[in-house]
Amino acid sequence: MRRNQSGITLMSFLIVLVVVGCFLYIGMKIFPMYSEFYSVKSALKGMATEGLSGKDPAQIKDNFFRRMDISYSSNVKPEHVRVETSGGSTRIDVKYEVRVPVVANLDVVGRFEASQDLSRAAALGQ
Repeated sequence: MRRNQSGITLMSFLIVLVVVGCFLYIGMKIFPMYSEFYSVKSALKGMATEGLSGKDPAQIKDNFFRRMDISYSSNVKPEHVRVETSGGSTRIDVKYEVRVPVVANLDVVGRFEASQDLSRAAALGQ
């Protein structure tokens, strides 16, 4: 009595390897975009705990970009950052887009938005 062997063939293994490789390649292209966005959000939260509300908008932007320089963020530009002051409350909005080429003429586009109220009470959750 003979038993038939069952398992994955070499061709099936190569197909699985190519599919997994494609996902890993795209993941390696996308990960830095989200890592940078995490840096933006953590910089905004750090600024909120400092209580920068009421300071000059230029100083607030400068503080934000010093934090971005530390995290080596290169996609956030000054035109993407807006500081609004109203009624003693200051809010900073960051809205930017990242376009990463993947293969030939195919790109991955990420649009990111983050905003933070810079008053100390809002940062502490009160």
